[in-house]
Amino acid sequence: MIRDGMYKLYAIIAAEARKLRHDKLDLLTRSVQPILWLLVFGEVFSTLKVIPTGSYTYLQFIAPGILGQSVLFIAIFFGINMVWDKESGVLSKLLVSPISRFSIVFGKALSAGVRGVAQAVVLLVVVVLIGIPLYPNALFTLAVFPVIVLLAALFASLSMVIANVFRTRERVMGFGQLLTMPLFFTSNALYPISVMPVWLQYVSAVNPLTYGVDLLRGLLITGNLSGWWIDLAVLLGYLLVFSFIGSRLMKKILE
Repeated sequence: MIRDGMYKLYAIIAAEARKLRHDKLDLLTRSVQPILWLLVFGEVFSTLKVIPTGSYTYLQFIAPGILGQSVLFIAIFFGINMVWDKESGVLSKLLVSPISRFSIVFGKALSAGVRGVAQAVVLLVVVVLIGIPLYPNALFTLAVFPVIVLLAALFASLSMVIANVFRTRERVMGFGQLLTMPLFFTSNALYPISVMPVWLQYVSAVNPLTYGVDLLRGLLITGNLSGWWIDLAVLLGYLLVFSFIGSRLMKKILE
């Protein structure tokens, strides 16, 4: 039964991966915005030196944050795919198949990680080309990719919850745009939590992007993974909760 469940998850993920293979231009265009954040915003604030980042340059500090941002921006609109699946009849066929609703949502969420990893590769190449020093540990660098998959899956599952509630592409797009900047700016992607106002520190503490960026920063820049288990537990917890809610709400999207 476990093997059968894993095969069904793999089938869903493979289907999404095939979509990416035929849509390489989308990957390149989505890479432009995070690269501009890194090259323009990062360079300007590195020159100004107004944000304390300890013994690391601001470009080093911001690189994992921009990587997390790029994953967020890709995954938060993933629910639009579910709306397309509804309109094309694919979702109806999935719902009458032996695959559980949780497996459908969870598999589709994990498949968002395929796009997240592809985006991460592009950004990491840019980081290396502009000379941002990374933590010299190949295993840490490889561990970045499972974290990217997890982070992408989390926000994709949230996006599918939104899709199940709002049910149209325009509403999913609008609500996704409403969420992206608050999630980005209330995280530790651009500045340390210690420089935030107290109320914003509380908001940051419940923001899943904060934990994803903290883990990425430890793997890529500082090498400090003392809180890795907290970061991982929070990310997995959010993913399972959103996947469960999305599976419970799935019938709404067909109404």
